Amino acid sequence: MQKRILIVDDEPAIRDMVAFALRKAEYEAVHAGDAREAQNAIADRLPDLILLDWMLPGTSGLELARRWRKDSMTRDVPIIMLTARGEENDRVSGLEAGVDDYVVKPFSSRELLARIRAVMRRSREDDEEGNVGLGALRIDGAAHRVFAQANGDDTPVAIGPTEYRLLHFFMTHPERVYTRSQLLDHVWGGSVYVEERTVDVHIRRLRKTLEPHALDHMVQTVRGAGYRFSISA
Repeated sequence: MQKRILIVDDEPAIRDMVAFALRKAEYEAVHAGDAREAQNAIADRLPDLILLDWMLPGTSGLELARRWRKDSMTRDVPIIMLTARGEENDRVSGLEAGVDDYVVKPFSSRELLARIRAVMRRSREDDEEGNVGLGALRIDGAAHRVFAQANGDDTPVAIGPTEYRLLHFFMTHPERVYTRSQLLDHVWGGSVYVEERTVDVHIRRLRKTLEPHALDHMVQTVRGAGYRFSISA
């Protein structure tokens, strides 16, 4: 079955250009011009990936990304932000909202397709990982879910796709210190260009994810070196 990609952009010319490139690459392209149309498309059938424009009429792409990351149905759907806003603070805002990658306009079809394949490849690799447990945390690789143990019971942990990959890597490589560059290579992949500050953003989000379960202390900063995952405080 073709992978279904939802294009959310209020400019018809951009939607048409992106859809043409997607169809040539044998993806199924679905259009939406605003938040309402995007929600209708998702209700009709959940996409495998969303291409989301920052500047939309009414509800912004940034707000949509935050909303979808809180919704259990769309929480694990990869999102690539399409925007003319290329400043570092804007990129960080997009990442903090939950997007998986960021493509600045104008972009080439070749670059966009490479980003799509990279994001989908990372998601597919996650689905193939096995189970892992460490301390009070457990990952069910087949179900792509994280659980925290409390009073003998497993409590589901709401987690985004990038934080899931980061947590899985940490839990399978505990007690070792990794630099930002090493985490980029292992979690994002060496062939994908992502700034090192991206790691800090997702570390903060991972801690925020674990905080309600009193497990955020497991993600530790090693000053001048990088980050370590440990069950000890």
